[in-house]
Amino acid sequence: MTLPTASNHPALTAADPELAALVGAEERLQADTLRLIPSENYVSQAVLEASGTVLQNKYSEGYPGRRYYEGQQNIDQVELLAIARAKALFGVEHANVQPYSGSPANLAVYLAFAEPGDTVMGMALPMGGHLTHGWGVSATGKWFRGVQYGVRKGPISEGGGLVDFDEVRELALKERPKVIFCGGTALPRTIDFAAFGEIAREAGAVLVADVAHIAGLIAGGAHPSPVPHADVISTTTHKTLRGPRGAMLMSREEHAKAIDKAVFPGLQGGPHNQTTAAIAVALHEAAQPSFRDYAHAVVANAKALAEELLARGFDLVSGGTDNHLILMDLTPKDVPGKIAAKALDRAGIVVNYNTVPYDPRKPFDPSGIRIGTPSLTSRGLGVQDMAAVADWIDRGVTAARSGDEDALAVIRSEVAALMSAFPAPGLPA
Repeated sequence: MTLPTASNHPALTAADPELAALVGAEERLQADTLRLIPSENYVSQAVLEASGTVLQNKYSEGYPGRRYYEGQQNIDQVELLAIARAKALFGVEHANVQPYSGSPANLAVYLAFAEPGDTVMGMALPMGGHLTHGWGVSATGKWFRGVQYGVRKGPISEGGGLVDFDEVRELALKERPKVIFCGGTALPRTIDFAAFGEIAREAGAVLVADVAHIAGLIAGGAHPSPVPHADVISTTTHKTLRGPRGAMLMSREEHAKAIDKAVFPGLQGGPHNQTTAAIAVALHEAAQPSFRDYAHAVVANAKALAEELLARGFDLVSGGTDNHLILMDLTPKDVPGKIAAKALDRAGIVVNYNTVPYDPRKPFDPSGIRIGTPSLTSRGLGVQDMAAVADWIDRGVTAARSGDEDALAVIRSEVAALMSAFPAPGLPA
């Protein structure tokens, strides 16, 4: 297969044409497809440029004013700028912008507040939690004693798919965990940070709000903030925040030293300064009025898409969404999530297969798919376009069930035609 040349990267093309061709192919793929994975987004050209600066050349172990290398005059200012912007945007007392990604950020939380073997608590992975919230296959479940809460089983009218806070409280008071995580990767409803905070205080636990998925919605006022209730906030800087692949830890001032010591020297060496710069850019963009409009549009699109899917007979976990994410159980459609996801990919609709609560199928071959609206909203699609998106998903799932590749090809051409009308931020024209 011949791959297109990334002509907008002349130095890369000259030095490594094979790699440049792959970059060019990915640029076209991101331009031509409907990206519905809720943890993906498009960053701005400014964020891309900051990620590729000469800051890549610097080693900067330590913190501003307390480095183990000289020549940090400019690097210190970059990091201090990112910290100040994070504190202002989220209204926190302390921010650490050095974690390499979300999982190391969460590991730093354990290092700051727990000892190996201590009890920790989080949402079970099959219920929508994250591996690093004490799940057994993760280091956090091997080094610590993880106990998990879930969501209610049963019909939506009886709270099916929602967190049972009576269960959470009972479990927390029985197990007395050192750390309680709230948040996750497949939660379509508003997180009740106040309820978690009350339980954590009663149990004597540190409450960590993992807002990796919804940080941009919080920054834009489209989701309640955990700041009044959580001791620590962990987040990635991409997803709805539209920054580079990095992470931040934010906390009350009383926890600042423990957090900073856990990140460095506890887990990491020198920070990735080019990423720190790109985080600063993304935080500046998120402080603009237009970003607030974006965050609310993400939620409006998700709600509209959920309604369109419900009208087409899809089974949505918890019956809909309050945020950017929709989790679908395809059991009633008689097609497994993995088969549907791969078929939709061939149709130019990029989703991921995902477990649903109380899923009888295995995680690598689950019953559901997970979709979200951050990327399509970044491209400018609106509520008026969600009927077409839902129709493509419906036709794609039907084609997946019957093995109709011709139908998938037709959808693929229709998707590409619409995407051409909505240029993606950061991609070459």
